[in-house]
Amino acid sequence: MNKLKWSKFPLIAIAIVLLWIKTYIVYKTSFDIKIENWRQEFILFINPLSFLMFIFGIGLFLKGKSQNRFIITTSFLMSAVLFGNVVFYRFFNDFLTIPVLFQTSNMADLGSSVNELLEWKDLLYFTDFFLIVAFVLRRPTLTEQKNRNKVVISAYYLLTAAIAFFNLGLAEAERPQLLTRTFDREMLVKNIGTYNYHIYDAFLQSKSSAQRALADGSELVDIENYVRANYKRPSDDMFGIAKGKNVILISMESTQSFVINQEVNGQEITPFLNQFIKESYYFDNFYHQTAQGKTSDSEFIVENSLYGLSRGAVFFTHSENEYRATPEILNENGYYTASLHANNKSFWNRDLMYDSLGYTRFYALGDYDVDETNSIGWGLKDIPFFEQSVDHLLNMPKPFYSKFITLTNHFPFELGEEDLYIQPYDSTNKTVNNYFPTVRYQDEALKLFIEDLKETGLYEESIIILYGDHYGISENHNKTMGEFLGKEITPLESTQLQRVPLIIHIPGQEGKVIHNVSGQVDLKPTILHLLGIDTKQNIDFGSDLFSKDYTEFTVLRDGSFITKDYVYTKGTCYDKSTGEAIDSVDACEPYMEKAKNELEYSDKIVYGDLLRFYEKSGNIKKKTNE
Repeated sequence: MNKLKWSKFPLIAIAIVLLWIKTYIVYKTSFDIKIENWRQEFILFINPLSFLMFIFGIGLFLKGKSQNRFIITTSFLMSAVLFGNVVFYRFFNDFLTIPVLFQTSNMADLGSSVNELLEWKDLLYFTDFFLIVAFVLRRPTLTEQKNRNKVVISAYYLLTAAIAFFNLGLAEAERPQLLTRTFDREMLVKNIGTYNYHIYDAFLQSKSSAQRALADGSELVDIENYVRANYKRPSDDMFGIAKGKNVILISMESTQSFVINQEVNGQEITPFLNQFIKESYYFDNFYHQTAQGKTSDSEFIVENSLYGLSRGAVFFTHSENEYRATPEILNENGYYTASLHANNKSFWNRDLMYDSLGYTRFYALGDYDVDETNSIGWGLKDIPFFEQSVDHLLNMPKPFYSKFITLTNHFPFELGEEDLYIQPYDSTNKTVNNYFPTVRYQDEALKLFIEDLKETGLYEESIIILYGDHYGISENHNKTMGEFLGKEITPLESTQLQRVPLIIHIPGQEGKVIHNVSGQVDLKPTILHLLGIDTKQNIDFGSDLFSKDYTEFTVLRDGSFITKDYVYTKGTCYDKSTGEAIDSVDACEPYMEKAKNELEYSDKIVYGDLLRFYEKSGNIKKKTNE
């Protein structure tokens, strides 16, 4: 009987076992993957194995040095994929997707952030690769293989397939509908593994690419019916209260609500905002709803009343879609529309996306005087940014709609000594320590900007809206955040930390705190109604925050949702009044279908470019051969 020489199997086996064990160690040390029982732990342990057996098994069809090179190269590439996820997870608390990898035009501006995330000990993530190289160099005789046995190789791949189906079966039993909940990447990685997750991500990418070509206007019927059923008529008192006023919309970088009325080292973190709130409408239960697109996601959500995607950023993946955004609507109502951001115009693909949103003008890096003395980290500091922007506002036709995007309070939260208004927090966590001084600097910049608006007369002619774009402190820093806030950061508290400030200042209106649960998706109809513009024919998933019929319900991009009384996150329903998990999800169940529908309907609109079939009158056009 022709027997297989087993001299080659040890190298393949060593490569598989080393990467398998390393992957499991990375799961436990570098990712915050929640494990609830021994079955989930077992699934987490075995889930890398089938893919590693499959990919390294290709080497069985190669001979000699070709096989060695394949095993070494594959070991390096798999280690690089794993390490890439580790670095991405350190800040975003998320896993890489193919659309994120397409965002290469952002990399030049990400330098300081990436450098902050890298550590010398990261070389340890490639330990198995170095061991395999050393093994090949020191024991070349083990790499010889003179013949291949097809029966044994077939048995090898049958075993690989059996392990894969066993893994998937266990995962599906533990988490039904696993592969349909694509917005929950942690759940996918926990059950099918990092490597299989990326294969599945590639499948989703190809699927989404085909959706536009296959889409037609009939898909809008159910969506339109859903939106119409959930429409909330505006308040008689507030509709048109700011008619003809300028709109100054300010996106506050990485600003979370917990800093409001909070102190560090005995000093207020946001002294100006604390006062400004008293003469404005302040929404203290307002949530960001962003995902991997971060600031660009918040822009998309705020101006379209649609949700961002669970994978990548709409600004990159669907910048040529047809939208019915706030700037376009305001252009039709006599407004001059502009975005002001002292960064490269191509960052987040804004130069192309802003055309799709209907902006008249984009004031980008070339419209500002930037040098080493007035910039740090990501670019022009907020104080000179606002100072230079006042002239742009004064030269705009009136009324105008202007959106400002701040920069200074951005990870890694760098600031020079001359700009410190408060000292850093004192903990072992550098990120959290430095976050507070940059928030305080942003607060000072806003104060000076408002003073300039008053001096120029623009203050009384404008409504001013400030909102946080996304979190600044991710879940990776929950331990330090727990120490700062004096409480354990449970999944409930982590969800509550996704609240960001929303402040709406209307000349002549007294200040008021509004506690309604709300989100960024609600801003578009709110702004348009304040200006006296009807939105009943729009496809909006948000509602006017001042409506007497407003429903307290906000869904986050990961499928979590918040109501007046409950928070649902990571498969658990929490009572907000007690902070305790509810044994049964019955209390949250009535909202589950609504949360799922909103995300799925919004995704259909974006992936299928469905608004190209929707006329401004509210009629659905028939499919055209475009």
